[in-house]
Amino acid sequence: MPGSIEEKAHAEHDDTVNYELGDKRDGVDRHLQVQIPEVLQGLSPEQIAEIDKKATWKLDVLLMPVLVALYILNYLDRQNISSAKLANIVPDLNMTTTDYATAVAVLFAGYVSLQVPSNMLASKISWPGVYICVMCAVWGVISACTGAVHNFAGLAVCRTFLGFAEAAFFPGAIYLLSTFYEKKKMALRSAILYTGSQIGNAFGGLFALAILELDGKAGLEGWRWLFIIEGALTVLLAAIFATFIPNTPSSVRWLTVEERAQLQYRLEVDRSSKDATDEVSVWEAFKLAVRDPKTWLLCSILQCNYIAASVTNFFPIVVSGLGFSRTVTLAITAPPYILCCIAITINGWHSDKKQERTLHIICPFIITIIANVIAISTTATAPRYVAMMLLPGSFYSASIVILSWISSAMTGPHVKRAIVYAMINALCNTPNIWTSYLYSNAPRYVLAFGVDLAASVGVVICAAATYLYLRNQNRKMDRGEPLGKSGPTQLQIESGFRYQL
Repeated sequence: MPGSIEEKAHAEHDDTVNYELGDKRDGVDRHLQVQIPEVLQGLSPEQIAEIDKKATWKLDVLLMPVLVALYILNYLDRQNISSAKLANIVPDLNMTTTDYATAVAVLFAGYVSLQVPSNMLASKISWPGVYICVMCAVWGVISACTGAVHNFAGLAVCRTFLGFAEAAFFPGAIYLLSTFYEKKKMALRSAILYTGSQIGNAFGGLFALAILELDGKAGLEGWRWLFIIEGALTVLLAAIFATFIPNTPSSVRWLTVEERAQLQYRLEVDRSSKDATDEVSVWEAFKLAVRDPKTWLLCSILQCNYIAASVTNFFPIVVSGLGFSRTVTLAITAPPYILCCIAITINGWHSDKKQERTLHIICPFIITIIANVIAISTTATAPRYVAMMLLPGSFYSASIVILSWISSAMTGPHVKRAIVYAMINALCNTPNIWTSYLYSNAPRYVLAFGVDLAASVGVVICAAATYLYLRNQNRKMDRGEPLGKSGPTQLQIESGFRYQL
């Protein structure tokens, strides 16, 4: 069976001829059969490989830095409330501990509620990249407005609307990546995207520290300057990025006709079918997503993962329990996230290289389990900080592999995959609402770390269950057994489609 895109291009040419002659004698619907573009016909495998290499490089340069930068801004505007707490936002607004926890939680209430509708829209419009940039500018405005609040109610309203606006970014960004890159490239690109959040976490505290030095300037508290400056920066960069961010493979500027055709063609070959988004309504795609068992299996893994990762919402506060000053606390939150950037990039690269997902989820979470055991056992400075160093790199290394697994496991049109991404991400962010109330028994946080530990074990169990299910599905395809509407089409199976394990 042909393996590479170039080999498949030539192997499928004969099938294309049969299709154009109307050959349906085997009863298989072939109207979505992959056909090599005219501009690529007659080219050698080496020439197509060179075109593919150039197209990928240009796409990486145009798309990945933009998404990483926007993700950094996403985290700065979302997590700056932790730095604001260290800068006395709680007494300034006469808030209680519960009020502060609620201000953290309400963002995620808005965040989870609009992700599915947002990705439905992104999958049906011609400018999904520009749409993401516009929503980034919107949340920048809202973040800047947070600097003008005078009580808890105002803060809660701003945080809720911030969640509504930010709902468009992450599931939209992952969906956008899946419309440009094949499944064998998704784990590394997802890892690169995720470094944006980790850079934001790593240097957000240091950036906040510099801005907080403006305390008292123009009669404003330092935490107000924090929201205003970071919000304004988001608006500025989002406006710039909107002018050149790629939207679809067929419309990317600065690529040749052959390179654009190759971007589209390689995705069709990768999925063994053309996209059927134009043939499926949003409601039909939603039903396909909900009825697919793989949606819920993958959701269970990421749900447990995000419960374990909820400690990041309170990272500066947990680290402050080590007894350092505000300046030192914000500074020492950076190294764990720098290590995290390295870890997720290596794990994503290796997962793509080996084309393996399960072990690249389970192995990092063994480290997460160990780190949670350390954190729950002691408040001594050295071991607690070692646990904080290990946690982000381990659980986020698994996150990016889970997200790439979703891309490779979801058969059907792009709009279904967009909905699945949004559904899973929305549901899996709900723990951020209730876990904010677990961090109350400082400095040990026994309940919080106990829940994180249980969730970490859950990741290992759910990943193993998903592996067994997909392996069984592959064996059914090998035996020629039908898989129903949730599985690949007969045309895809004939073309060699199998689930990644």
